[in-house]
Amino acid sequence: MEATAGGKREYSIIVPTYNERLNIALIVYLIFKHLPDVNFEIIIVDDGSPDGTQDIVKQLQQVYGEDRVLLRARPRKLGLGTAYLHGLKHASGEFVVIMDADLSHHPKYLPSFIRKQKETGADVVTGTRYVKNGGVHGWNLMRKLTSRGANVLAQTLLQPGASDLTGSFRLYKRDVLEDLISSCVSKGYVFQMEMIVRATRKGCHIEEVPITFVDRVFGTSKLGGSEIVGYLKGLVYLLLTT
Repeated sequence: MEATAGGKREYSIIVPTYNERLNIALIVYLIFKHLPDVNFEIIIVDDGSPDGTQDIVKQLQQVYGEDRVLLRARPRKLGLGTAYLHGLKHASGEFVVIMDADLSHHPKYLPSFIRKQKETGADVVTGTRYVKNGGVHGWNLMRKLTSRGANVLAQTLLQPGASDLTGSFRLYKRDVLEDLISSCVSKGYVFQMEMIVRATRKGCHIEEVPITFVDRVFGTSKLGGSEIVGYLKGLVYLLLTT
């Protein structure tokens, strides 16, 4: 689909990557497959992946066009929040989608995000695992209990107005995303939680779409004990500051 005057697109999809060589081609293919009539661009922010992710993206640019698949690389891992900011600098869309590259966020849900926003005028549409028709596939019982427990704890303490705080599959109005990122100080997995909590505190209109989160197919998970400790510290921080 052609860009509007001035080269602008309606939707910018920001996909941060680090060592996603095995996933990035499939995620890009699926985005194009499920959004055939949508005016969008994909902005891939790669943090210096040593596995050849950028080489694959350059091949994808030959297939889909450099105006539809944009590679905006950084020299090394610099954090999720700054990855979104970096992508925003190069985004032309009025709306911005953030999603993971590891296939845990299936692009088949993107039409539901777009439709929900158009129907409601929402500032933020977030995918949720914790409502009817939502769920998780590929996690063992302990990880499911840990995730659910962390979410319930955060719900009880923060009353955020959204059922899934740590998910990172979301659609934002561009100006809302820019404002929220500039307000956030957290890093890692707490960053997504702070984004949605601050959105609620700022009076943003938040809507939800049920999704099934699928554990990564290729590569290794970046979640570990240090992230869980960081999550608890971040929870206390948000409780005291929001």
